[in-house]
Amino acid sequence: MKPKIALVGRPNVGKSALFNRIARTRLAIVDEAEGITRDRLYADAELFGLDFEVIDTGGIDPRSKAQFNDEIKRQAEIAIEEADSLIMVVDSRVGVTELDLEVARILQKTKKPLCLAVNKMDNLHNDAGMTPFYQLGIEKMIPVSAEHGHQIAELLETALETFEKKEVTLKEPEGVKVAIVGKPNVGKSSLLNFILEEERCCVSPIAGTTRDSVDVAITINDEPYVLIDTAGIRRKRAEHEVVDKFAAIRTEKAIERSDICLLLLDAQEGISVQDKKIANWIEEKGKGCIILINKWDLFKGVQMEHYLRAIREAVPFLAHCPALFISAKTGRNVEKVFDSVSEVYSNCHKRVTTHQLNKFLEAAMQRNHPPMITGKRLRIYYMAQVSVAPPTFVMFVNYPNLMTGAYKKYLYNQFRKEYKFTGTPIPMYLKKRKTNHAAPNNP
Repeated sequence: MKPKIALVGRPNVGKSALFNRIARTRLAIVDEAEGITRDRLYADAELFGLDFEVIDTGGIDPRSKAQFNDEIKRQAEIAIEEADSLIMVVDSRVGVTELDLEVARILQKTKKPLCLAVNKMDNLHNDAGMTPFYQLGIEKMIPVSAEHGHQIAELLETALETFEKKEVTLKEPEGVKVAIVGKPNVGKSSLLNFILEEERCCVSPIAGTTRDSVDVAITINDEPYVLIDTAGIRRKRAEHEVVDKFAAIRTEKAIERSDICLLLLDAQEGISVQDKKIANWIEEKGKGCIILINKWDLFKGVQMEHYLRAIREAVPFLAHCPALFISAKTGRNVEKVFDSVSEVYSNCHKRVTTHQLNKFLEAAMQRNHPPMITGKRLRIYYMAQVSVAPPTFVMFVNYPNLMTGAYKKYLYNQFRKEYKFTGTPIPMYLKKRKTNHAAPNNP
């Protein structure tokens, strides 16, 4: 097992900035406001050949009346419990506060390796700036600047000095990447928690709880997966905080790096503008999609078939996606989710031979010939699959401008009927076939 380092401290001392600096990426949202980090975030890192894992936590403030404070404190406590080494982060510009003293006492009681990162030190040689922090009773103190990257290696060396360097570099978690996406407060974190059977993410009925994307490696039915819990996407006019804008960007990036998206809808609210936007993102990024209608146990008086028909009529792409009516709270039908994930992932990587495609084209064109336009008729010479994930096809034609929208839709629907490709987009492109100049002109 790789050693784990947890970054702990009161709110707004720069833990997330330090986390990003150590992880060498911008996984955690950094903002001047307090309470931005809510869930605990994980990232793999390396120092001089030693692989380790760093955990970012929300700020600890037992007396705070802020929303989610109890959950943030709980997430930090879980991180402290599972960490092998602790780094307490303080703000050199603010100095020692009563809350710093309280956090230091909590960490010292764990008896785990502990060092102090005195952050925001513009002058690392200012010994006087370090003096007030001796009262915290933490022997190992390192002045650092997360913003400028100063003394980060020295801090990590101190935190990891009891761990041996490993010869083999451990690989990133492998598996199908599954992003849980949807607008705020539809139950994404509740679903992740039910799957994990642990409280990895804060769960609250207040919209917008998750701000960062959270990745979790898990094995189900002997198959590895990486689950990505994302922040909900709000409508533009509801993005009062800059943090919500960052969260929307993170969600879009989570879709980009996923293989399959679980689009979570609220049964009581139906499909909204935000839901349609997310569905369109999934299709544009070429990702597999499964519709999960959550909180179905709270919804009465409507048949599933009628409900599903309305959703699929609202977004054409969703008509080809499998759907499950679930309850993230009670676990209804959650055990079926990964069977659908496996099916859709297989479809995303399915290939059809050129011979089969040409037989399909011949039959489809015999049933319905392309229309004549200005004395010319579209000719499709052949069709080929050029890639997977998503399965992408090219039709070589005489004149691409002769392909009407209606006829392309006809071919698309016939193709879906023949080959299904359930849950995955199937981009189709036209390409003008190069003519043979040595041959006589064909009409």
